[in-house]
Amino acid sequence: MNRKNRYFIVIDVLLILLTVLPILGAIVLKVLTTPQTEGISITGALIYFTIPMPIQDLPITAAQINSWLVILSILGLCLYLTHGLDVKRCTKRQHIAEWIVETCRHLVEDSMGPFFSGYAPFIASILALSAFSSLLSLFGLYPPTSDINVVGGWALLTFILITYYKLKGGFGNYLKGFTEPIFIMAPLNVLGEIATPVSMAFRHYGNVLSGSVIAVLVAAALQGLSSLLLGWLPGFLGEIPLFQIGIPAVLSAYFDVFSGCMQAYIFAMLTMLNVSGAFPEELYQKRMQKKQMKKAKA
Repeated sequence: MNRKNRYFIVIDVLLILLTVLPILGAIVLKVLTTPQTEGISITGALIYFTIPMPIQDLPITAAQINSWLVILSILGLCLYLTHGLDVKRCTKRQHIAEWIVETCRHLVEDSMGPFFSGYAPFIASILALSAFSSLLSLFGLYPPTSDINVVGGWALLTFILITYYKLKGGFGNYLKGFTEPIFIMAPLNVLGEIATPVSMAFRHYGNVLSGSVIAVLVAAALQGLSSLLLGWLPGFLGEIPLFQIGIPAVLSAYFDVFSGCMQAYIFAMLTMLNVSGAFPEELYQKRMQKKQMKKAKA
């Protein structure tokens, strides 16, 4: 093995560690900081410390810490998949990376149109961050998507993009949109504008949180059922949680894997449809033509 190959392998190992170590660090942090509880315990994100601020103190919670650790893991995974790209010799990881890029690009072009083709990295980031955040529950960690503040921030960013593209048709046309079809509908149109990010946030947050709550309640119920039916057995036999074997794993496969990935896809689709639907392409083209005519006359 020559020096170049050894260097390549060392970089690969470091990138794998960058992908895995943040999740392991989150598990260790939870074990060291989570207080012991008895029975069923469904609480919000654990607050690690609070930063004093002028208006309101800023709590640093498990949702924020886990979000940053997920970002580090995604960064490590992306660097690993794109390490050693070669036009002549394609590796399996390069095929995976190219498939991800092509899939996201086609998804954006089919849903938003060619004008928004540059949004493929942004949509891919939303899909990865949302899906990986929800999958943290497989490791017993608090998923950031169960925190309304995290998902609300994503929805607020989408709302800013929606408003930005609506303003491309002109500020007057943007205000005029609130008076359609008649002026008396203006208050309802304003509420409808605000309801878009609110509904996106609560839909994502509610589905992920409800799945976690249901999984915990079912696991606790199965434990009680095992004690009820097998508690009369002598010794350790009466303490075996027989009904907790297998069934929670099946529920986890649905609530944590399928539902988490589905909610990530739905949030990304709503982002694409709302942003592209807010863009008045005809008005934008007319404004651009007028500006070009003015420049030509000048």
